[in-house]
Amino acid sequence: MNWLDQVQWDERGLIPVIAQEASSGDVLMFAWMDREALRQTVELGRAVYFSRSRGRLWFKGEESGHVQRVHEVRMDCDSDVLLLRVTQLGHEPGIACHTGRHSCFFHVLRDGAWIEGEPVLKDPATIYK
Repeated sequence: MNWLDQVQWDERGLIPVIAQEASSGDVLMFAWMDREALRQTVELGRAVYFSRSRGRLWFKGEESGHVQRVHEVRMDCDSDVLLLRVTQLGHEPGIACHTGRHSCFFHVLRDGAWIEGEPVLKDPATIYK
């Protein structure tokens, strides 16, 4: 059986993907992949996602330059979630989020309110032109 056939794609042909920084264990972001995105990710060693809003493949960093080099792809016990172990590269290494932060998971619940728990490392207006 082909390794791609072992993935449990949802009704839209997608699978959720978590990108984790290999060196620190930090969860950087959540995205989706279709079959072609996963195939290209493995082939290129670079994160390629499926953008639901754009309706097409999205090469992480295609606009921002914040590329993810993939070291390992893991699948959960139900074969319906993927984990990428990555190194975040680019002009400003360590920025994974379009907000200019290290991680997309920067909101922290404290005392019943969401606060921004990570600083902006670079103004997104200077990243996306």
